[in-house]
Amino acid sequence: MTVSHFSSSKFTGPVIVNPMAVPRPEIRHVLFDFDGTLSLIREGWLEVMLGMFQEIMPVSAHSTAEDDRRLLLDDITRLTGRQTVYQMIQLAERVRERGGTPKDPLIYKREYLRRLDQKIQGRIESLREGRHEPDQWLVWGARAALENLRGRGLALYLASGTDEAAVKVEARLLNIETFFGSHIYGALDDYKRFSKKIIIERILKENNITGRELMGFGDGYVEIQNVKEAGGFAVAVATDEAHNGAGQMDPWKRDRLAKVGADIILPDFRDVTILLQQLFAETGVSKADQ
Repeated sequence: MTVSHFSSSKFTGPVIVNPMAVPRPEIRHVLFDFDGTLSLIREGWLEVMLGMFQEIMPVSAHSTAEDDRRLLLDDITRLTGRQTVYQMIQLAERVRERGGTPKDPLIYKREYLRRLDQKIQGRIESLREGRHEPDQWLVWGARAALENLRGRGLALYLASGTDEAAVKVEARLLNIETFFGSHIYGALDDYKRFSKKIIIERILKENNITGRELMGFGDGYVEIQNVKEAGGFAVAVATDEAHNGAGQMDPWKRDRLAKVGADIILPDFRDVTILLQQLFAETGVSKADQ
């Protein structure tokens, strides 16, 4: 049985360590997801999307409203991290399965974004007008984590399933765009031209590196899976978005992220210094400490 070289006892908050996780001092490139991993501007998006899906889903005599809710919730969370349009494509398929005639997924996407914009417009305006500090809409400890990584000379990248134009605006409002420079990527109208997998492949190719030199942070199934498939080190941030700073994991995220093989699962970034010390083998942790 493989014993992890990471000592969970060193962490101040809850942590789940994959027994197969080992230090990676060779890491030089770090990919971040945006919504739910760094930004909380869109906190509550899941309820907005789920509510819309429940309205659109045709009723079936063979399932209850709760059955449908669980089905749709699983569809949404399984595709979290991919471009929003893929969740809409899945919705269209469910409508078709129920004998309905679905609308174009891009129409569903526009309606979802309209509803979400209504929910978050006040947050956007408060940031633009300076009524709220950017850190109020960042996951706990995120800025310190970005500063730590940049201080180590690592190259940082941001990739989101949210439309690229919106990601760039929100990253600027949160005052974190300078950490990523030109490496901010998001969903495109031609959705087949963008995916987190494509971004990872580009990072590896352009820098002539293997996945051993890549680390990824994310709260969605897709980005963790993509990082692991590339041979990278995957840190899952199982953020409880409604209780930022409470130091607790969202159970739904935690369980799904564990199943996809995350190396480390954290509730937020409060223990990022401890994580990086162990990741870069700077603490001399022994098995006796575990």
